[in-house]
Amino acid sequence: MTQTNELTNNLSHYPELAAKQHHWQHDFRSDALKGKTILVTGAGDGIGSASAKTYASFGANVILLGRTRSKLETVFDWIETHTNTASVIVPCDLENLDSETVENLADSIAENFGQLDGLVHNASRLGPKVPIAHYPADEWQKVMQTNVNAVFMLNKGLFELLDKSANACVIHTSSSVGREARAYWGAYAASKFALEGLNQLFADETETAGNIQVYSVNPGGTRTAMRKEAYPLEDPSTLPTPEDHMELYLALMCTADQVSGDVVTFTTGQQLDARTWLQRTS
Repeated sequence: MTQTNELTNNLSHYPELAAKQHHWQHDFRSDALKGKTILVTGAGDGIGSASAKTYASFGANVILLGRTRSKLETVFDWIETHTNTASVIVPCDLENLDSETVENLADSIAENFGQLDGLVHNASRLGPKVPIAHYPADEWQKVMQTNVNAVFMLNKGLFELLDKSANACVIHTSSSVGREARAYWGAYAASKFALEGLNQLFADETETAGNIQVYSVNPGGTRTAMRKEAYPLEDPSTLPTPEDHMELYLALMCTADQVSGDVVTFTTGQQLDARTWLQRTS
């Protein structure tokens, strides 16, 4: 579809994303997320970095949570340079996340923003790709802590802030091996199965009130550092970039009044496949 000049100008600072907009089904207002506050975990790399930059480009204040401060600072500096939004860095290793840290994070968000309108669970730990019979027990615990327990703790600890929003959105970033397991994917596959269950549970518990929409998104093979770790011999140029998935991540976060064009309706609890989405928009 043909995009408005307002949208084109809005993305001129982000050429990697601007190059994708010509295939978008949705026409987003340039201020579609103005006034919203969105927390992104794993915000220093890959899909986390791309979603943080995309949300900020459409007006959201973004809380950048991640393990490596230098990577978060790079994303923070980009947002400060190219947008008029307020970003915050939260260095945090989810492997060590505890209730006190979540409580302090919630207090800080409440003090600075009042509520939370979006939560993107992007951070993940891959772990070793070995048979269950040889899987290190300590690595299993680390993967489950990062990919499942930390997600539960953030959903629980930030629930009241999400509940204050009229239109909050929680996105759980899943995986194909979390829907159909494959040999040697170990704790990563098990953790993503658990994440899918958590997604369904949280969606069902919030459906009646209707102000929190909950989704799981399977990005599929994407040009990220984790994909490179999992498939070191794969040619990354054959894979979609994180920006290829940003229409979906943006559409989930926007309300209907901020979007026009061939708008897709989503149902809370829905399992979405980003690669399938790309096929329908290409």
